[in-house]
Amino acid sequence: MDAISRSPLITQSILPLVRIRDLYLTVPSAAGVVNILRGVDLDIGRGEAVGLVGPSGSGKTSLLMVLAGLERATSGSVAVDGQEITGLNEDALAKLRREKVGIVFQSFHLIPTMTALENVSIPLELAGVRDAEARARVALDAVGLSHRLTHLPGQLSGGEQQRTALARAFAPEPALLLADEPTGNLDHATGETVIDLLFALRQRMGTTLLLITHDRDLAARCDRQVHMSDGRVDEVVEV
Repeated sequence: MDAISRSPLITQSILPLVRIRDLYLTVPSAAGVVNILRGVDLDIGRGEAVGLVGPSGSGKTSLLMVLAGLERATSGSVAVDGQEITGLNEDALAKLRREKVGIVFQSFHLIPTMTALENVSIPLELAGVRDAEARARVALDAVGLSHRLTHLPGQLSGGEQQRTALARAFAPEPALLLADEPTGNLDHATGETVIDLLFALRQRMGTTLLLITHDRDLAARCDRQVHMSDGRVDEVVEV
């Protein structure tokens, strides 16, 4: 092996940000064991945008939850930024989410008793960021909400709530952003605004994106489309 091959910096830059191998997720039910993920293999490159599509029940959200460390795989391997995550304890998984993984859900998941600024600041404070409030203000300004800092989620429109959620996800500058139907609760025009913001922010920061969507036009904005059915990846399409 030559010196270049041994270089950890070179190796790290070549490795995909996400590497999934032979991933299974099974859960018990009254009718017996349900196989949700069945041998998923997938690589996602650094800075790549991947659209994850497939019918309801195909395993898309479950795959995202495993990647986020919010669901434990039954077997297989999942590495994020070179770190194997399947055996991590809850504290280590929380640290992974604080430092490397941003998540945007369909239903916003904002804390209703906290202002927009507090919703974005708190995760930064928990991560030990000294200038958490200043970073949060910058993130909210980037999504056009500098005039809504002191508003509670109930005082914001659906689009403003999702933009707040985007600011919260991007403020820590994560290596990986996971987005699960981020426009599912929004009207078409508002959803387009939110998606334009999402793609603009990930382009500016070089963030790797895994986007779950039923919208084929939206998936076509990504670098690749990964099609899932029945718990498996059945097709990968280069856009």
